[in-house]
This record gives sequence, structure tokens and C-alpha cells, in this order.
Amino acid sequence: MKANWGTGIVIAFGLFITFILYFVFKVQGDMKYDHQMVTEEYYKKEMGYQAQLDKAQNAHDLKEKVVIATKADGIEISFPASFDYKKITGKVSFYRPSNQQEDFDMPISLSTSNLLIPKTKLVGGRWDISVEWNYEGKGYLNKEKVNL
Repeated sequence: MKANWGTGIVIAFGLFITFILYFVFKVQGDMKYDHQMVTEEYYKKEMGYQAQLDKAQNAHDLKEKVVIATKADGIEISFPASFDYKKITGKVSFYRPSNQQEDFDMPISLSTSNLLIPKTKLVGGRWDISVEWNYEGKGYLNKEKVNL
């Protein structure tokens, strides 16, 4: 059989397809490449979306807003001063888009109207912070993206 340019093109395409398929199967089958979902139980979480929207609207309607600020010693969350901080309950969720293992929740426990999250608990980079809190039976939700 005589090899001409047509045979060379067919061989080149065959090698290229084999090369691509090798990497596809390698990535899909290797456990060191993590194929995790962004959030666990996504569909269950989606069912409560209207409640989340209502809480976000409640937070938006406040005269005094919750302030999430980056300080030298960490992230400070300031609740409205007109609210009695002893009646504020809830949790602060820290979501790291780049690494699910670094996500964590922290219950809101206040001794003043401010909550400080120490920088030692947080690695540098982007964090999506979600403050879900209740005051006298009414729910509120504040979300903010912070870069450290």
C-alpha cells in the first residue's frame, strides 16, 4: 500500500481523536479530579427559594441595614443598633466558590450588635457570605461577596 497525503490526514485525525478520548476517560475515571456539585441537595434547597426571597425583601426594607465589612482582624457583621441584639438569632454561612471543603456555618451569638469573624478562620480569596437571621419572629437574609 502506498501512503499518500489522504492516508496521512486520516491517520492524523485518528491519532488526534485517540488523544482527546484518552484525556476525557482519564479525567472522568480518576478520583483525584473532584466532580462535586456546587451545593449539596440542590433541588431541596431550590424548593425554599420563595422564603429566601421574602427574607431578602425584609432585609432590604429595613431602615438600618446589616453591614458586612472587612477589617484588619477579620470580617465584622454589624446588625441594626435599634434592634435588641439579645433577640437576634440565626446563622452566618461562608461559601467558598473555589473549594467546597472550606465552606462553614457559624451560629449568631452576640454580646454587642456586632459579630466579628476572625481572619484566622478564613483563607484569602473570594467568600460569599450569607447572613440568615431572625428578630422577633421575622426572618431576614443578607448576602454579600467579600474578597480577602
